Amino acid sequence: MLVSKKFFCLPEDMKKPFSRGSFSCNVNHGWVSLETESLNPSRPGDLKEAYNITSLSGDNNWPSEGVEDFRDVLVSFFLRCKDLSLRVLRLMALGLDLEPEVFLNTHKHIGSAVNATTLRSLYYPPVNSTCVKENQVRCGEHSDYGSITLLFQSTESGLQVLNRAGEYVSAPSIPGTVLVNIADLMQRWTSDVFMSAAHRVLLPPAGDSSTRQSLAFFVHPDDEAMISCFDGSNKYPPINSVDYLLSRFNDTYGKKQAVV
Repeated sequence: MLVSKKFFCLPEDMKKPFSRGSFSCNVNHGWVSLETESLNPSRPGDLKEAYNITSLSGDNNWPSEGVEDFRDVLVSFFLRCKDLSLRVLRLMALGLDLEPEVFLNTHKHIGSAVNATTLRSLYYPPVNSTCVKENQVRCGEHSDYGSITLLFQSTESGLQVLNRAGEYVSAPSIPGTVLVNIADLMQRWTSDVFMSAAHRVLLPPAGDSSTRQSLAFFVHPDDEAMISCFDGSNKYPPINSVDYLLSRFNDTYGKKQAVV
Protein backbone atom coordinates (compact mmCIF):
# COMPACT_ATOMS: atom_id res chain seq x y z
CA MET A 1 0.00 0.00 0.00
CA LEU A 2 3.05 2.26 0.28
CA VAL A 3 3.20 3.16 -3.41
CA SER A 4 -0.51 4.06 -3.33
CA LYS A 5 -0.07 6.30 -0.30
CA LYS A 6 2.72 8.15 -2.11
CA PHE A 7 0.27 8.90 -4.90
CA PHE A 8 -2.51 10.06 -2.58
CA CYS A 9 -0.09 12.37 -0.76
CA LEU A 10 0.84 14.16 -3.98
CA PRO A 11 -0.54 17.69 -4.53
CA GLU A 12 -3.99 17.72 -6.10
CA ASP A 13 -2.74 19.30 -9.34
CA MET A 14 -0.50 16.24 -9.87
CA LYS A 15 -3.40 13.82 -9.33
CA LYS A 16 -6.07 15.64 -11.29
CA PRO A 17 -4.77 14.64 -14.79
CA PHE A 18 -5.54 11.03 -13.83
CA SER A 19 -9.13 11.68 -12.74
CA ARG A 20 -11.86 9.10 -13.22
CA GLY A 21 -13.70 9.81 -16.46
CA SER A 22 -10.66 11.09 -18.36
CA PHE A 23 -9.58 7.69 -19.75
CA SER A 24 -10.99 6.32 -23.01
CA CYS A 25 -10.38 2.72 -21.89
CA ASN A 26 -13.08 2.79 -19.21
CA VAL A 27 -15.21 5.49 -17.56
CA ASN A 28 -14.41 4.08 -14.12
CA HIS A 29 -10.60 4.09 -14.45
CA GLY A 30 -8.55 6.69 -12.58
CA TRP A 31 -8.41 8.90 -9.51
CA VAL A 32 -11.48 9.73 -7.41
CA SER A 33 -11.08 12.84 -5.29
CA LEU A 34 -12.29 13.45 -1.75
CA GLU A 35 -16.10 13.74 -1.38
CA THR A 36 -16.72 12.84 -5.06
CA GLU A 37 -18.55 9.62 -4.20
CA SER A 38 -21.65 9.20 -2.08
CA LEU A 39 -21.96 5.44 -1.71
CA ASN A 40 -24.98 6.16 0.44
CA PRO A 41 -26.64 8.88 -1.68
CA SER A 42 -28.54 10.19 1.34
CA ARG A 43 -25.26 11.23 3.00
CA PRO A 44 -22.75 13.94 2.02
CA GLY A 45 -19.75 12.89 -0.09
CA ASP A 46 -17.51 10.19 1.35
CA LEU A 47 -14.31 11.28 3.10
CA LYS A 48 -12.00 9.10 1.03
CA GLU A 49 -9.95 9.07 -2.15
CA ALA A 50 -9.49 6.18 -4.55
CA TYR A 51 -7.54 5.12 -7.59
CA ASN A 52 -9.40 2.65 -9.80
CA ILE A 53 -7.59 0.22 -12.10
CA THR A 54 -10.10 -1.28 -14.53
CA SER A 55 -8.09 -1.81 -17.69
CA LEU A 56 -4.57 -3.11 -18.19
CA SER A 57 -4.28 -1.51 -21.61
CA GLY A 58 -0.73 -0.50 -22.47
CA ASP A 59 -2.09 2.78 -23.89
CA ASN A 60 -3.11 4.10 -20.47
CA ASN A 61 -1.35 7.11 -19.04
CA TRP A 62 -0.19 6.11 -15.55
CA PRO A 63 1.08 8.32 -12.71
CA SER A 64 4.88 8.30 -12.63
CA GLU A 65 6.30 11.51 -11.16
CA GLY A 66 7.04 10.77 -7.52
CA VAL A 67 5.49 7.27 -7.83
CA GLU A 68 7.70 5.56 -10.40
CA ASP A 69 6.61 2.03 -9.43
CA PHE A 70 2.88 2.82 -9.33
CA ARG A 71 1.87 1.03 -12.54
CA ASP A 72 4.08 -2.05 -12.13
CA VAL A 73 3.09 -2.66 -8.52
CA LEU A 74 -0.65 -2.26 -9.01
CA VAL A 75 -0.84 -4.19 -12.29
CA SER A 76 1.07 -7.07 -10.70
CA PHE A 77 -1.31 -7.02 -7.73
CA PHE A 78 -4.34 -6.86 -10.06
CA LEU A 79 -3.20 -10.05 -11.82
CA ARG A 80 -2.63 -11.87 -8.53
CA CYS A 81 -6.11 -10.85 -7.35
CA LYS A 82 -7.57 -12.06 -10.64
CA ASP A 83 -6.07 -15.53 -10.12
CA LEU A 84 -7.32 -15.70 -6.55
CA SER A 85 -10.83 -14.52 -7.43
CA LEU A 86 -11.21 -17.18 -10.12
CA ARG A 87 -10.22 -19.83 -7.60
CA VAL A 88 -12.84 -18.52 -5.18
CA LEU A 89 -15.55 -18.45 -7.87
CA ARG A 90 -14.74 -22.04 -8.79
CA LEU A 91 -15.06 -23.11 -5.15
CA MET A 92 -18.37 -21.27 -4.83
CA ALA A 93 -19.73 -23.17 -7.83
CA LEU A 94 -18.62 -26.48 -6.30
CA GLY A 95 -20.28 -25.48 -3.03
CA LEU A 96 -23.56 -25.08 -4.91
CA ASP A 97 -23.14 -28.47 -6.66
CA LEU A 98 -22.80 -26.68 -9.99
CA GLU A 99 -20.33 -27.25 -12.78
CA PRO A 100 -16.96 -25.87 -11.59
CA GLU A 101 -16.70 -23.50 -14.57
CA VAL A 102 -20.20 -22.03 -14.37
CA PHE A 103 -19.10 -18.68 -12.93
CA LEU A 104 -15.71 -18.69 -14.66
CA ASN A 105 -17.42 -18.80 -18.07
CA THR A 106 -18.72 -15.26 -17.49
CA HIS A 107 -15.46 -13.87 -16.08
CA LYS A 108 -13.18 -14.58 -19.03
CA HIS A 109 -12.21 -10.98 -19.84
CA ILE A 110 -11.07 -9.57 -16.50
CA GLY A 111 -8.52 -6.81 -17.16
CA SER A 112 -9.91 -5.91 -20.59
CA ALA A 113 -12.24 -3.20 -21.89
CA VAL A 114 -15.24 -5.56 -21.85
CA ASN A 115 -15.14 -6.44 -18.16
CA ALA A 116 -15.64 -3.96 -15.31
CA THR A 117 -13.59 -5.77 -12.65
CA THR A 118 -11.75 -3.06 -10.72
CA LEU A 119 -8.86 -2.88 -8.29
CA ARG A 120 -9.44 0.11 -6.02
CA SER A 121 -6.70 1.54 -3.88
CA LEU A 122 -8.54 3.44 -1.15
CA TYR A 123 -7.17 6.15 1.11
CA TYR A 124 -8.97 7.71 4.06
CA PRO A 125 -7.08 10.86 5.12
CA PRO A 126 -7.10 12.28 8.66
CA VAL A 127 -10.46 13.74 9.59
CA ASN A 128 -10.82 17.29 10.88
CA SER A 129 -13.90 16.95 13.08
CA THR A 130 -14.61 20.68 12.91
CA CYS A 131 -15.10 20.50 9.12
CA VAL A 132 -17.25 17.36 8.89
CA LYS A 133 -20.73 17.83 7.44
CA GLU A 134 -23.82 16.52 9.19
CA ASN A 135 -24.19 12.73 8.70
CA GLN A 136 -20.90 12.55 6.79
CA VAL A 137 -18.78 9.38 7.11
CA ARG A 138 -15.65 8.00 5.51
CA CYS A 139 -17.64 5.56 3.38
CA GLY A 140 -21.43 5.44 3.31
CA GLU A 141 -23.55 2.33 3.72
CA HIS A 142 -23.69 0.27 0.53
CA SER A 143 -23.41 -3.19 -0.94
CA ASP A 144 -20.95 -4.05 -3.68
CA TYR A 145 -22.21 -4.35 -7.22
CA GLY A 146 -20.69 -7.37 -8.94
CA SER A 147 -19.86 -11.01 -8.09
CA ILE A 148 -17.45 -10.95 -5.15
CA THR A 149 -14.95 -8.54 -3.59
CA LEU A 150 -11.52 -9.33 -2.19
CA LEU A 151 -10.60 -6.82 0.53
CA PHE A 152 -7.11 -6.22 1.92
CA GLN A 153 -7.19 -3.90 4.94
CA SER A 154 -4.49 -1.94 6.70
CA THR A 155 -4.25 -2.38 10.45
CA GLU A 156 -6.57 0.54 11.22
CA SER A 157 -10.13 -0.41 12.16
CA GLY A 158 -13.27 1.23 10.87
CA LEU A 159 -15.05 -1.22 8.54
CA GLN A 160 -18.46 -2.36 9.73
CA VAL A 161 -20.70 -5.00 8.15
CA LEU A 162 -24.47 -5.39 8.54
CA ASN A 163 -25.29 -8.82 10.00
CA ARG A 164 -28.46 -10.89 9.62
CA ALA A 165 -29.83 -9.35 12.82
CA GLY A 166 -29.74 -5.91 11.21
CA GLU A 167 -26.82 -4.67 13.31
CA TYR A 168 -23.53 -3.22 12.11
CA VAL A 169 -20.58 -5.11 13.57
CA SER A 170 -16.86 -4.43 13.21
CA ALA A 171 -14.85 -6.40 10.66
CA PRO A 172 -11.36 -6.30 12.15
CA SER A 173 -8.23 -6.48 10.06
CA ILE A 174 -6.55 -9.86 10.61
CA PRO A 175 -2.94 -9.99 9.37
CA GLY A 176 -2.37 -12.40 6.52
CA THR A 177 -6.04 -12.77 5.61
CA VAL A 178 -8.30 -11.63 2.78
CA LEU A 179 -11.89 -10.64 3.47
CA VAL A 180 -14.24 -12.05 0.80
CA ASN A 181 -17.50 -10.18 0.35
CA ILE A 182 -20.53 -11.33 -1.64
CA ALA A 183 -21.84 -8.68 -4.05
CA ASP A 184 -25.25 -7.91 -5.53
CA LEU A 185 -25.10 -9.83 -8.80
CA MET A 186 -24.00 -12.99 -6.99
CA GLN A 187 -26.99 -12.67 -4.67
CA ARG A 188 -29.30 -12.43 -7.69
CA TRP A 189 -27.45 -15.25 -9.46
CA THR A 190 -27.84 -17.64 -6.51
CA SER A 191 -31.39 -16.64 -5.54
CA ASP A 192 -30.21 -15.43 -2.12
CA VAL A 193 -28.16 -18.53 -1.26
CA PHE A 194 -25.21 -16.14 -1.08
CA MET A 195 -26.26 -12.77 0.35
CA SER A 196 -24.72 -9.41 -0.47
CA ALA A 197 -23.70 -7.63 2.73
CA ALA A 198 -24.09 -3.90 3.32
CA HIS A 199 -21.06 -2.25 4.89
CA ARG A 200 -19.61 1.15 5.78
CA VAL A 201 -16.60 2.96 7.25
CA LEU A 202 -17.44 5.41 10.02
CA LEU A 203 -15.44 8.42 11.16
CA PRO A 204 -12.57 7.78 13.57
CA PRO A 205 -13.11 8.70 17.23
CA ALA A 206 -12.73 12.37 18.12
CA GLY A 207 -9.07 13.30 18.35
CA ASP A 208 -7.94 10.32 16.23
CA SER A 209 -5.89 11.70 13.33
CA SER A 210 -4.90 8.35 11.82
CA THR A 211 -5.30 7.47 8.18
CA ARG A 212 -6.81 4.25 6.79
CA GLN A 213 -5.93 2.35 3.64
CA SER A 214 -7.37 -0.67 1.91
CA LEU A 215 -7.19 -2.45 -1.42
CA ALA A 216 -10.43 -3.82 -2.82
CA PHE A 217 -10.68 -6.07 -5.88
CA PHE A 218 -14.25 -5.77 -7.17
CA VAL A 219 -14.96 -8.77 -9.39
CA HIS A 220 -17.59 -8.31 -12.10
CA PRO A 221 -18.95 -10.62 -14.77
CA ASP A 222 -18.12 -9.74 -18.38
CA ASP A 223 -20.10 -6.75 -19.62
CA GLU A 224 -22.48 -8.68 -21.87
CA ALA A 225 -23.22 -11.44 -19.33
CA MET A 226 -26.88 -11.92 -18.49
CA ILE A 227 -27.36 -12.73 -14.83
CA SER A 228 -30.29 -15.09 -14.20
CA CYS A 229 -31.19 -17.13 -11.12
CA PHE A 230 -29.23 -20.37 -11.35
CA ASP A 231 -32.14 -22.42 -9.95
CA GLY A 232 -34.64 -21.20 -12.56
CA SER A 233 -36.80 -19.60 -9.87
CA ASN A 234 -36.85 -16.14 -11.49
CA LYS A 235 -36.74 -14.66 -7.99
CA TYR A 236 -34.87 -11.79 -9.67
CA PRO A 237 -35.45 -10.89 -13.32
CA PRO A 238 -32.49 -11.42 -15.67
CA ILE A 239 -30.24 -8.39 -15.90
CA ASN A 240 -27.28 -7.40 -18.02
CA SER A 241 -24.05 -7.10 -16.01
CA VAL A 242 -22.91 -3.70 -17.28
CA ASP A 243 -26.42 -2.21 -17.21
CA TYR A 244 -26.69 -3.02 -13.52
CA LEU A 245 -23.27 -1.52 -12.87
CA LEU A 246 -24.08 1.75 -14.64
CA SER A 247 -27.34 2.07 -12.73
CA ARG A 248 -25.39 1.85 -9.47
CA PHE A 249 -22.83 4.39 -10.73
CA ASN A 250 -25.74 6.77 -11.37
CA ASP A 251 -26.64 6.59 -7.69
CA THR A 252 -23.05 7.01 -6.49
CA TYR A 253 -21.81 9.79 -8.76
CA GLY A 254 -24.93 11.31 -10.31
CA LYS A 255 -25.97 10.59 -13.87
CA LYS A 256 -23.58 13.01 -15.59
CA GLN A 257 -20.48 11.61 -13.93
CA ALA A 258 -21.55 8.00 -14.28
CA VAL A 259 -21.85 8.03 -18.07
CA VAL A 260 -18.98 10.35 -19.05
